[in-house]
Amino acid sequence: MISESDTFTRPTKSHAVVIGAGLGGLSAAMRLGAKGYVVTVLDRLDRTGGRGSSLSEAGHRFDLGPTIVTVPQVFEELWAACGRDFHADVTLKPMDPFYEIRWPDGSSFTATGDTDQMVEEVRRLSPGDVKGYLKFLKDSETRYTFGFENLGRRPMNKLMDIVKVLPTFVRLRADRSVYKHVSTRVKDERLRMALSFHPLFIGGDPLKVTSIYALVNHLEKAFGVHYAMGGVQAIADAMADVIRDQGGTIRLGAEADEIVLENGRTAGVRLKDGEMVHAPLVISNADPGHTYSTLMRNHDRRRWTDKKLANKRWSMGLYVWYFGTKGTADMWKDVGHHTILNGPRFQGLIKDIFINQHLSDDMSLYIHRPSVTDPSVAPEGDDTFYVLSPVPHMGGDNPVDWEAERGAYADKVAAVLEGVIPGFRERISASVTFTPNEFRDRYLSPYGAGFSIEPRIFQSAWFRPHNVSEEAPGLYLVGAGTHPGAGLPGVISSAEVLGKLVPDAPHVAVPTPAKLAAE
Repeated sequence: MISESDTFTRPTKSHAVVIGAGLGGLSAAMRLGAKGYVVTVLDRLDRTGGRGSSLSEAGHRFDLGPTIVTVPQVFEELWAACGRDFHADVTLKPMDPFYEIRWPDGSSFTATGDTDQMVEEVRRLSPGDVKGYLKFLKDSETRYTFGFENLGRRPMNKLMDIVKVLPTFVRLRADRSVYKHVSTRVKDERLRMALSFHPLFIGGDPLKVTSIYALVNHLEKAFGVHYAMGGVQAIADAMADVIRDQGGTIRLGAEADEIVLENGRTAGVRLKDGEMVHAPLVISNADPGHTYSTLMRNHDRRRWTDKKLANKRWSMGLYVWYFGTKGTADMWKDVGHHTILNGPRFQGLIKDIFINQHLSDDMSLYIHRPSVTDPSVAPEGDDTFYVLSPVPHMGGDNPVDWEAERGAYADKVAAVLEGVIPGFRERISASVTFTPNEFRDRYLSPYGAGFSIEPRIFQSAWFRPHNVSEEAPGLYLVGAGTHPGAGLPGVISSAEVLGKLVPDAPHVAVPTPAKLAAE
C-alpha cells in the first residue's frame, strides 16, 4: 500500500466553459486558468473583447465601447494572480486633464487629479461652492471605500451579505440619489452636473441611482484616468494571450444556444450548430437577461423568470457615431482626448431618456478623440472620433424606430458637433453608427440597453443577478449585469468575486515518481 508520503497531488484538468469573450468573460477565464481549470471561451463575434472590441475601416480603428481605464490595480491584480505583469503586456498612458466639460453658455470645467487645480476650477465657476466641494471629496472617498473596496470586491449572493451592511447604507444615505447628494454640497447647477453625471458611464440615471456611486469622483482622483495604447482592444488581446498560455482555448464565431443541465446541474453548453461542449462548470458573460431568458429557456427558473426580468429597470441605450476625418490632425486644437458637451437641459434630458423614454431633439455628447494620444488609430495626419449620445432603450410602449431615425439623428448630432469641430462632415473618410439595434443584435442586450440592468439601489449588490446562480449548481455569472456592475472596474471585479466563489480545480493523489520507479 502506498503511504501518504509516497504520493503527490496533481490537477484533474477540470474543464470550464465561459460564454462570451467580453472583458468579464476573459477575466473569468484567466482566474479559472490560475486555479487549475482548462478553460474554453466561446464567443459569437470575430474578435475578443465584447463591448470592448474594435472595428477597422479605411485605416481607422474604432474602439466600440469603453475608452478609459480608471482603476489600473484591478488589472494588475488579475495579471498577478496568473503569475504575470500587466504592464509588460499593456501600456497605459495617464490622461491629463481627464476630460473637459462644456456648457451652452460658453463656460467649461476641466477635470484633473490635482485637488488644488480642481478647487480653482470650482472657484472659477462658483466661489461660494468651494467649501462644499471639499466636503464632497470626503464624501466620495468614504463611499469609494465602502462601495468599491468593500461591497464591490466580495460576493453578495447571500441575503445576510446585504443585511450586514444595511446600517452603513443608512449612515451614508444610500437612499439619496447622486444628484441629490451633490446638490446638498454645491449650489451651482453646472457643478451639480459635473459632479453627478458619472453614473451615465455605467448606465445609471444620476437623478435616481444611489449616492454610493459618488465614489467614481474619488476613484478618478486617486487612481487617475488612463488610455490603453492600442485601445481597450489591446487589453482584450493581451488577456486572450494569457488564457492561451494557460492552456485555454478561445473559439470565435461559436454562438451558445443553450446551457445544458443533467440531473439538475450544469453539464455544458450546446452551440447554435448543435455541437455540445461538455463541462461541469459554466460561466456566462452574456447579459443576465439573455442568459436566463434564452440560454436557460428550457429549464425551470426559481428567481430569474421572464416576468421578473421584464419588470427590471434597464440602463439607457446609446447612439454612437464612429467616424474618421481626413487631414485634420492639426485642426481643432482646443478639442482634446475627452470632451463632454452638455445640452441646454440636464435634468430634463435625463428624465426624457430614463423615465419618459422619449428621443429628444436636444442632447448631450461625449466626444472621444483618441488620435491625439494614439497615432495607431488613424492614418497619418488624420483623426479618429467616437461620439456618444445617451438615448432611451428599446423597451416601453413606443420604442424608437432606429432604422428610420438613424440618419436623421446623425444630422442632429452633426449640428451640435459643428460648433466644436466645424467643417468635419466635409472631411469624413470613414463612418459607422451604432444604435440600440446594434446593442441588441451584436451583443444580445435586452432592449438594446447599453449597460444591462440599471444600477439603482434595489438593483445593486444582493438585488442584482448573483455571480453564483441560484438556478443551477455549476452556473456562474460575470460581466456588467451581475455584481458589482458595469464599467471596466466592475466587470473585472466580477471575475475577482467569481474567483472567491469557485474552488480550485480538484486534485487527485497519485504515486510519486520515486515510488513508481521503485515498483
